[in-house]
Amino acid sequence: MNSVFVPALGKHISQAGLGCVTFGREIDRAASFSIMDHALEQGVTFFDTASAYGGGASETIVGQWFAEKGEAAAHIAIASKLVPPFDASTLAAAVEQSLTRLRMERIDVLFVHSFHPSIEDERVLSALNALVVAGKVGALGVSNFNAAQLGSVLRKQVEGGLAPMSFVQNNQNYAVSHVDEALRQLCRDFGVHIVTYSPLAAGFLTGKYRGAVASDVRFEIMPGHKDIYFNDRAWARLDQLMKAAEQAGKPVANLALAWAFHQEQVSSVLIGCRTTSHLDQALAALAEGDPGLPA
Repeated sequence: MNSVFVPALGKHISQAGLGCVTFGREIDRAASFSIMDHALEQGVTFFDTASAYGGGASETIVGQWFAEKGEAAAHIAIASKLVPPFDASTLAAAVEQSLTRLRMERIDVLFVHSFHPSIEDERVLSALNALVVAGKVGALGVSNFNAAQLGSVLRKQVEGGLAPMSFVQNNQNYAVSHVDEALRQLCRDFGVHIVTYSPLAAGFLTGKYRGAVASDVRFEIMPGHKDIYFNDRAWARLDQLMKAAEQAGKPVANLALAWAFHQEQVSSVLIGCRTTSHLDQALAALAEGDPGLPA
């Protein structure tokens, strides 16, 4: 598996990352440990969690696993996120809470979970910089930002001599993409790593939601997903993908995953799992190469 070395972290970010959003929310501690064990065995070196996942349960489970593995998992980069609004006076405490749950002294990559005008406050950016200087955070990132929002923050950081955002994490899959050319160009200009998530669109790109949506799936747990995917354009993209899969004689999920892994400038694609087979499916798709799907 390919990886990208990030000097600020002293670690490699694997092309397939492990999204830990299901831990403590959709699967229990034992199932989560099994998935992390398998990810370690398969060479996955980037785990992504957040303070909001399961009300902190995901961070807690991830922290328990890392404490149990010790040096065997020390090379894995861990990312977590803070939810808006952002207040300079409370950022350090929020990070300490995450560090306590993670049982760590440093979060390798700290993302702000989504855009909020408060992120442009110079006091907030200075507080984030202080966390990097203090060694509590290795690198900073943003999640769910467009090019204009990220550009505004980056320019303020550069002008102020502050640690800049080094990562952007956005939704990208064959149905819906929040990574456009403007964002890619900005990332080229500033040396920002692109991380993407939801390569199967929370299961939408498997085609299983053509009928009724079960009560225990993410589209019911997080109803906002329906607004993103249950629309004419996304259904049309699904139809296009299913036609390509039929012609290629391959599972539709395989093509969707392979497409996500071979998008321009993407350093890592996060794979959310309920079982180890979900990770295996993604790694098999990565190994197959670019499927050459129509744009």
